[in-house]
Amino acid sequence: MRHDLGDLNAFVAVARARGFRDAARAGNISASALSEAVRRLEVQLGVRLLNRTTRSVVPTEAGERLLDRLGPALREVDAALDVVNGYRDRVAGTLRLNVPVVAARLVLPAIVPPFLAAYPEIQLEVMAEDSFVDVLAAGCDAGIRYDERLEQDMIAVPIGPRRQRFATAASPSYLAASGHPEHPRDLMAHACLRGRFSSGAMPPWEFERQGEVIRLDPSGPLVVGSGSAMELAIEAAISGTGVIHLFEQWLQPHLDSGALEPVLEPWWQSFSGPFLYYPGRRLVPAPLRAFLDFVKARGAAG
Repeated sequence: MRHDLGDLNAFVAVARARGFRDAARAGNISASALSEAVRRLEVQLGVRLLNRTTRSVVPTEAGERLLDRLGPALREVDAALDVVNGYRDRVAGTLRLNVPVVAARLVLPAIVPPFLAAYPEIQLEVMAEDSFVDVLAAGCDAGIRYDERLEQDMIAVPIGPRRQRFATAASPSYLAASGHPEHPRDLMAHACLRGRFSSGAMPPWEFERQGEVIRLDPSGPLVVGSGSAMELAIEAAISGTGVIHLFEQWLQPHLDSGALEPVLEPWWQSFSGPFLYYPGRRLVPAPLRAFLDFVKARGAAG
């Protein structure tokens, strides 16, 4: 049988004060409310807990035994609630994010170090993968996705660059030996370095110019798992193995250094940047709320 915690607290207050009025004054509650709570508890237990007279209120033997056991138990409850209150009043705890590898590579490095410096009592756990998972089922508080993969019942907050592009590039040595593609369809005759999702799907290469969209499935000597293994494809492209098609931001250092040269740049397709998304809940955990506010502040400053 379960009993209301408020009724138990009411009994303890009255038993210790030896009266309803004194307990009411101490607890800032009406004497009638305390009387009703104790009566309700006695009915549920089927035992009289207090002997009441017009002059005094004294615990029965059963009441004394219950009071002895409830005192330490209620102190433990108060201590447990204080722990929770600590999480409400200070920003501490664990924040778990599920993100695609590209977001871990290109978006989070600019955000995570200053965020953790601002909130030293938060522990951030980042699960980076390219499979589309249910963030709640995976034990995460939030995730990062692109808009075409957002679930409708989620709240989305922009994070990172708002426009991104896919870039196509090859090494100077490869282009000198194989020639420069002039049109996206020319890639069908080139060695192309592809990526494959963990689901087994191999995303097509997409190009766009003046409203014309072209999707290709070129072939080549190397296919890598989409995500961190793309570093292998980048190194292969730098070595002259073939043409690579990847996030511009990922390739930018090698374009800047000259290790790779842009290919078909007028056709590079742009798309909206990623979103931080989370379930629409009334009470957002303090670490997630802090992260949301931090991301929004950076966006406003940018």
